[in-house]
Amino acid sequence: MDAGSKSSSSGPLHLVIFPWLAFGHLLPYLELAERVASRGHRVSFVSTPRNIARLPPVRPAATARVDLVALPLPRVDGLPDGAECTNDVPSGKFDLLWKAFDALAAPFAEFLGAACRDAGDGERRPDWIIADTFHHWAPLVALQHKVPCAMLLPSASMMVGWAIRSSEPAGASMFEVLGAVEERRMDMPCYEWEQKAALFVADGASGMSIMKRCSLAMERCTVAAMRSCPEWEPEAFQQVAAGLKKKNKPLIPLGLVPPSPDGGRRRAGSMSTDNSTMQWLDAQPAKSVVYVALGSEVPLRLEQVHELALGLELAGTRFLWALRKPAGVDAADDVLPPGYRERTNGHGHVAMGWVPQIAILAHAAVGAFLTHCGRNSLVEGLMFGNPLIMLSIFTDQGPNARLMEGNKVGLQVRRDDTDGSFDRHGVAAAVRAVMVEEETRRVFVANALRMQKIVTDKELHERYIDEFIQQLVSHVADSSCNIATPVPSSSS
Repeated sequence: MDAGSKSSSSGPLHLVIFPWLAFGHLLPYLELAERVASRGHRVSFVSTPRNIARLPPVRPAATARVDLVALPLPRVDGLPDGAECTNDVPSGKFDLLWKAFDALAAPFAEFLGAACRDAGDGERRPDWIIADTFHHWAPLVALQHKVPCAMLLPSASMMVGWAIRSSEPAGASMFEVLGAVEERRMDMPCYEWEQKAALFVADGASGMSIMKRCSLAMERCTVAAMRSCPEWEPEAFQQVAAGLKKKNKPLIPLGLVPPSPDGGRRRAGSMSTDNSTMQWLDAQPAKSVVYVALGSEVPLRLEQVHELALGLELAGTRFLWALRKPAGVDAADDVLPPGYRERTNGHGHVAMGWVPQIAILAHAAVGAFLTHCGRNSLVEGLMFGNPLIMLSIFTDQGPNARLMEGNKVGLQVRRDDTDGSFDRHGVAAAVRAVMVEEETRRVFVANALRMQKIVTDKELHERYIDEFIQQLVSHVADSSCNIATPVPSSSS
């Protein structure tokens, strides 16, 4: 087959999936890769060497059809050695990770060129590139080899919740497809509005804003895909789909791609679990424990850790806290308020290392989940019907929290509208409303169980994967398949 021609539409597909350099993206899209492979298709899953090494093993049923492709991350002065994902990078060095990420375009082009050139003898050239939200250069590389590109979108709630009119040239905002609004939405706090403005600021090292990256990827892709579905966020999903339709960009739902409920998956090389955590949980009464986890990439400032700690103490409920040590704090004992472990001994347990989150959320002793509302954590928490106490920090977490609060599955911690700060009294009030006060808890539990039915509907989510693959097959089979042309940009 000529390297510039399309693959035959018959037979299994060959997809190249390239997530953003963050484990909140890598892990769910590895799940997607496995589910595609379990249907007989081949997947090349692309990241950097250290990220690939830290992935969990591919499940046996998919091993033969999932190739893990490690592209060396180009060196950038000032970026720490071995820093290959967002979790490795100090907050002040993120612009350097963006610069290194943009330099991945060249090795990715070499990989794709070789994959297309060497196809034959039973090897199929890539049929699709499935690239994440920030990969503005991936569609251009795909175009050079006549391979269509699908863009992985953030949540519909974020896209709708942060819809704005861009001050950049026409087409610069991916959210313009939703209809522009010039003023802050009434349900959006001021501090979140300020966070949104930062998306339009070009960083110093790469010279490109986050919004510009997303917008160029949107303009250059053939179709868009979203790890969501109308059942999860009905109004927002339909609004995004309608907006993209006007741009002639089909939106394909992937379903939620929930993880396996067995709790057995984890990143390779993670610290071993402290058995005392699960032993402590085993000793607690049913539905009595608040599990507290704000994600691996949401380090609170020390004063915020203290307010959260004192709020949990003030609430008086049992809690298990998976706490990440704040930056700049050397000793674990310096993280918590003085005497805290002694005062909460018996009804509180703080774990500073890795914990098996899915196993904890599935445990009979857990009665609620205090979460930052990252998309993965929401799916995992509601997979077991846990009502939520919500403490969003940045990006899609605020819109996700408002979606869940609208579904009445829990309550957000009260915040200062201007700077987003919270105090112990707001934490305690939210915990009590979800865990202690019978009238409100009854409502939250009932609605969490309703959402659980959506998350655990295996037939529903498997059908979305099937339909996703079928749409990709249809594009390949169509000789007039629309491979988007590049959008000129001085920044690309």
